[in-house]
Amino acid sequence: MASNDPVNPSKKGSSNRGFASMDPQRQREIASEGGRAAHEKGTAHEFTSEEAREAGRKGGQARSQSNRSNRANSSNR
Repeated sequence: MASNDPVNPSKKGSSNRGFASMDPQRQREIASEGGRAAHEKGTAHEFTSEEAREAGRKGGQARSQSNRSNRANSSNR
């Protein structure tokens, strides 16, 4: 079953293999199992309130820069 993609004609259509092709509910189940296993093993990272605050700050800065870049690009059109 060949694709209609002119750039990569050998690329096949949707696949039924891999994590991304799974039902979203099944993906959540698998991810949850991994999280539980990591906590039981003691290797899971648990954010402190300071780490969470820093991560949120960085995410806000990245988002703000992205918005500025998008506005600048759209005004040049």
